Amino acid sequence: ELTGHHQDGAPRVQDAYSVRCAPQVAGAGRDTLAHARLVAERELASAVDNPVVLPDGRVESNGNFHGAPVAYVLDFLAIAAADLGSIAERRTDRLLDKNRSHGLPPFLADDAGVDSGLMIAQYTQAALVSEMKRLAVPASADSIPSSAMQEDHVSMGWSAARKLRTAVDNLTRIVAIELYAATRAIELREGLTPAPASQAVIE
Repeated sequence: ELTGHHQDGAPRVQDAYSVRCAPQVAGAGRDTLAHARLVAERELASAVDNPVVLPDGRVESNGNFHGAPVAYVLDFLAIAAADLGSIAERRTDRLLDKNRSHGLPPFLADDAGVDSGLMIAQYTQAALVSEMKRLAVPASADSIPSSAMQEDHVSMGWSAARKLRTAVDNLTRIVAIELYAATRAIELREGLTPAPASQAVIE
């Protein structure tokens, strides 16, 4: 059975960071998502109109509409997505490299040297990760004035949302490729049964 401590024929003393620190990075991503959800719920429950009509009938101008709270967390999520994509690509690369995969064929190919295996899939991952690093640059750090300088500081939340949408799409593809590569690697480990959680993902 393949388990977390399976070491038959493995010369390494400990795994590389991309494997050993996977729970810590994934956990940080989950914490980031929880924080973003909290901010979103708070904003949805807030009065963000301008002007705002108060219970006593007064109409007051305000800045509650400013999108900084949302823009910040959208940028934060893009950073987390980029890091999750980066670590997933590194794990995939380890599976495909015969010098670090501990007995697996190059690129998980059926016929190494003739069949390129999952080489192109990892190219796709690498390209998506590279794009995600650019998408992780905060939109909220920018601002451009408009409306005759009345709106002289803006959140750029729309830009943050647009790039996050692309980042999430990229992350989905990166993780799908990693899962495909991991499934292929397990299939090539003949005679070993995956752990229950891994088997559930495969099925």
